[in-house]
Amino acid sequence: MALIELTNISKVYDLGEVKVEALKSANVSIEEGEFVALIGPSGSGKSTLMNTLGCLDRPSTGSYRLAGEEIATMSRDERARIRNQRIGFVFQNFNLLARTTAVENVELPLMYARGMSHAERRGRAIEMLGLVGLGERLDHHPSQLSGGQQQRVAIARALVNRPAILLGDEPTGNLDSKTSRDIMALFKHLNATERITVILVTHDLNVARNARRNIVLRDGQIVCDSTDVSQAARFLHHTDDEPEEAAIILPG
Repeated sequence: MALIELTNISKVYDLGEVKVEALKSANVSIEEGEFVALIGPSGSGKSTLMNTLGCLDRPSTGSYRLAGEEIATMSRDERARIRNQRIGFVFQNFNLLARTTAVENVELPLMYARGMSHAERRGRAIEMLGLVGLGERLDHHPSQLSGGQQQRVAIARALVNRPAILLGDEPTGNLDSKTSRDIMALFKHLNATERITVILVTHDLNVARNARRNIVLRDGQIVCDSTDVSQAARFLHHTDDEPEEAAIILPG
């Protein structure tokens, strides 16, 4: 059984007089421990797909099974429970609290954990900061950290609940090229050593190359699902003037 199974997932946003079909009959299966990039231009549906995978939004139709549990029919509170237990999020803008130290920022998700003492929360936060290479920056505030260090704090915060899935929404979008490479190396390390399933949303092929699998979206549809980044690149840059190719099937 795959960790993630999406079957005929669609998402329609009702904007009054206009209805926007952001996702159209998406079918995706992701195994535990995979490293996947969701790529596509603005408006392609990749963020909608990520929001669905991250239990931030519920699909209009279709089935989403996470570790065998049906998510599509869950209430808002039930989806929040799943997010807290199984999913970590890393965003482009870091979203750290400015007046709070690195270790306090990482502790925040544990404030909702029942039965965990302050000492246990602090110990877990220190452990995660050590894992991302910031064991000596515990008491630094975001303003005292570089962009790459702030993103490492954000990654540590995403990991502190020991999630099975790490979702990144353009996680290198605000970083220079060298720092971006460092952060991608960290994602690869976490995927390889901690066996965390990593799913990144990006429009940047240089970022997507780090993943072992690329899913390309265009106009709300999955047009390519491949382990070959060159094939993904062709679909990403496809124009309406070019003949449509057949969907690419993953080997095996």
